[in-house]
Amino acid sequence: MAQTLQGRVVSNAMTKTVVVEVNRHTKHPRYGKFMSTSKRYQAHTEEIIPLGSVAVIESTSPLSRHKRWRVVSFRKPLEDDTPKT
Repeated sequence: MAQTLQGRVVSNAMTKTVVVEVNRHTKHPRYGKFMSTSKRYQAHTEEIIPLGSVAVIESTSPLSRHKRWRVVSFRKPLEDDTPKT
């Protein structure tokens, strides 16, 4: 069974590739404080996905040097969700 993650599209400048940033809240092993960590994944897609969309990505066999994920589905951002650049 493939691993799935959900994150926000932060870059769509490459052809057939988007960069998805996944945020996680993890508990510190010693101090118990919850920390926010983020990681960026390059994912394969055939569609053009707008910036700020929420994408669900799934692990797959290696497609290229950096791509090990593919986009399963995405939700276009609302007008209020678009990142201010």
